[in-house]
Amino acid sequence: MSWEAVIGLEIHVQLATQSKIFSGASTAYGAAPNAQACNVDLGMPGVLPVLNERAVELAIRFGLAIDAQINLYSIFDRKNYFYADLPKGYQISQFETPIVGAGQIIVTPQNGTPRSVGITRAHLEEDAGKSVHDLYPGQTAVDLNRTGTPLLEGVSEPDMRTAQEASAYFRQIHTLARYIGICDGNLAEGSMRCDANVSVRPTGQEVFGERTEIKNINSFRFVEQAIEYEIARQIDVLEAGGRIHRETRLYDPDKDETRSMRSKELSNDYRYFPDPDLMPLTISEALVERIRSELPELPDARCARYCEQLGLSASDAAAISSDIDRAEYFDAAVTAGANAKQCANWIMGELSAYLNKQAMPLSASPVTPTLLATLIARIEDGTLSSKTAKTLFDALWEEGASADVDDLIDSLNLAQMSDDGALTQIIDDLIDANPKQFEELRGGKDKMLGFFVGQVMKATQGKANPQQVNEIIRAKL
Repeated sequence: MSWEAVIGLEIHVQLATQSKIFSGASTAYGAAPNAQACNVDLGMPGVLPVLNERAVELAIRFGLAIDAQINLYSIFDRKNYFYADLPKGYQISQFETPIVGAGQIIVTPQNGTPRSVGITRAHLEEDAGKSVHDLYPGQTAVDLNRTGTPLLEGVSEPDMRTAQEASAYFRQIHTLARYIGICDGNLAEGSMRCDANVSVRPTGQEVFGERTEIKNINSFRFVEQAIEYEIARQIDVLEAGGRIHRETRLYDPDKDETRSMRSKELSNDYRYFPDPDLMPLTISEALVERIRSELPELPDARCARYCEQLGLSASDAAAISSDIDRAEYFDAAVTAGANAKQCANWIMGELSAYLNKQAMPLSASPVTPTLLATLIARIEDGTLSSKTAKTLFDALWEEGASADVDDLIDSLNLAQMSDDGALTQIIDDLIDANPKQFEELRGGKDKMLGFFVGQVMKATQGKANPQQVNEIIRAKL
């Protein structure tokens, strides 16, 4: 039997606020366990939550970025369940009336076809604490620092059909969240994570199969691997005559498998009701329009501009625009005068290689956009060859932002050799030393041209102008 997967993701985005969603406690990462859980977070008697206005603004930014309906009236609800890392016995969330309604996003998997993925809703909620199972043998520790951290949960429609599409969707939301400044996107610190709802059905069947939910995945690669495994597992169960049980599962990347955690609750199991301590949230059209006016250029628009105005290929434009830091670096270099195509090549090539080697973020690069733009200009005006340009890049990396490109070219003797007379003499000497090869070139063996150009570059330590060398050799023919 042929099977089709049906996939939806729930992505939790930690909003970039300095304090929690209902208290003044800090959201800074890395504090000692339980050092940032105040009385409001712990639900102590007599305390009351107060909504963080900045969290509301960031939620609206996301809704506008996905062209979603912004609900001017929304309600906070209590989601009731009992777990060690939920000290109040309930989580403040939004259920029937969220702040962000339906929207959509276009997803393009690698080597795949673009697909429109609907976003059902995005609602504000507080995070729970963190259970730590590997610190004390046979015991579970609880760190409540994350309790009350503001989250925006985006719930997709079940529109994805492959693990690759789901991974691409997660990447797209990650890119968008960083572009609009609502989240730092640090997956390792838990700033974004997702739950994957997965089911399978016979190809052509309209009715969905029973689904399972894989919880708390915080890696693009793990999303893909977990869903691939779960699809295969469900197909094996069904083809063996079994049935899929609605349950919550976890993904173990070390064993590359999903394992059952507990039976899956339904919404009525949580006994949602409006939180009596929080008034309904009412926002104005003026606030929405002010936030709309502050939105930056979004990834798809930026990608289109790179293609249409700067002449980048679709693949280069997508690669540059997919990361906000990379796109801003590129824009700054082009504004400083860099050729767009050359700039994209250097950013994706030499610069990325150096950053990866030293595990350094682009924001910390010692080669600034202005330095890179000047280096590219010296290639274009013939001062540098491709080889000496790389030598100069090495020097710029060591010198940092205070470096002067032209001074380094002089001090390192990197200027390209363009003296016709000197180059002609070197080529004449090489022809005299290699008469057989020159006769083969004269006879039409074109690869010998590369031999002579290579010899000239060797003789000049890579400083000869390759185009000029080609022209002189061809004139000799």
